[in-house]
Amino acid sequence: MLDLGLSILFSSLIFVIFKLFDTYKIETPYAITTNYIVASTVGLLFYDQDIVLSSIPGKPWFFGTLALGILFIVVFNLMAAASQKSGVSVASVATKMSLVIPVLFGLLVYKEHLGPLKVLGILLALVAVYFASVKERVIPIKKSILLLPALVFIGSGVIDTSIKYLEETLVPKEEFPLFSAIVFGSAACTGLMVMLVKSPKKAIRLNFRNILGGIALGVPNYFSIYFLLRAFQHETLNSASIFTINNVAIVMFSTLLGIVLFKEKVSFKNWIGITLAVISIVLVAFF
Repeated sequence: MLDLGLSILFSSLIFVIFKLFDTYKIETPYAITTNYIVASTVGLLFYDQDIVLSSIPGKPWFFGTLALGILFIVVFNLMAAASQKSGVSVASVATKMSLVIPVLFGLLVYKEHLGPLKVLGILLALVAVYFASVKERVIPIKKSILLLPALVFIGSGVIDTSIKYLEETLVPKEEFPLFSAIVFGSAACTGLMVMLVKSPKKAIRLNFRNILGGIALGVPNYFSIYFLLRAFQHETLNSASIFTINNVAIVMFSTLLGIVLFKEKVSFKNWIGITLAVISIVLVAFF
């Protein structure tokens, strides 16, 4: 459970750091690309075996890391935009409602069993995510407003499902740091290519503030994935339970961080959501 708790902590910090990007005028594309370089470097440092670069493309999980790297850079940019425009809690709900996708995948593909109380916990988790993030201010329904959370929902769900599938079928436990490092390295290369395509006539600018923001983001980003991979090794919790606890706890914790650090207003509905989140975690984890 410690691994899962650490994954939740580092994932929640990501939303806070995205919010600080806007406060300190950090350019998101540059910082996100730097973040992936940093995360990949951290993974390589934590890998305690000899690294033979020529052998990495022969790993069974290698091509999966390339696809994940592209997804990471796309979804991370969407998450950053949501955090800056709608607040920390709204961004986390757009991401974490996607727990439905890997949970259904686990039930259908891995034939995981969920008792009545766990099912109730998962349903309460979805309700909790909504109430913890709903705003009192009525937002007009526009296609542009619906598109962003929909893309984040699908992208985050596909990422979580892919990570679990690769961990389950192709990645040995001792290769978790190397696997994570290559995923982040792929994302870094994708980010650099995107910047080069967008600015073919303009050199990439090295800005200390952007680099510092990328370092601040890269370290927790790496550990959020690394500890999630370790959490999947839990002897009693199946993937459906882990994804539910992980996602709803991130929503709850990031909402509380938004209250404490950014003085985000919390309504009665938000407190209901936080309460339901605690209940859902207890049901899924202990029953």
